[in-house]
Amino acid sequence: MAFSGNIWFWKGPAPWFFVTVPLEESRELKAISNMVTYGWGVIPVTVRIGETVWQTSLFPKDELYLVPIKASVRKAEQLDEGDEVLIHLDIGK
Repeated sequence: MAFSGNIWFWKGPAPWFFVTVPLEESRELKAISNMVTYGWGVIPVTVRIGETVWQTSLFPKDELYLVPIKASVRKAEQLDEGDEVLIHLDIGK
């Protein structure tokens, strides 16, 4: 699965950067979530942005999913809040 989105910052008790999975792709993920989740609707994935690949989990929020973007990824790809990125997901890894 591939899609584009903007990086945004969540200031909560544990601040983090995310990209929101668009509605159509989130619906596709929701349809298979029971087969791949390990609890709470969280979906394990391998993510690629540019040349950087890492494993993480998608978090469900308000009918959409969020891709957490680690600091090491932002640094390697020279990304910041508001940047648009092309994300490739390999689901269930």
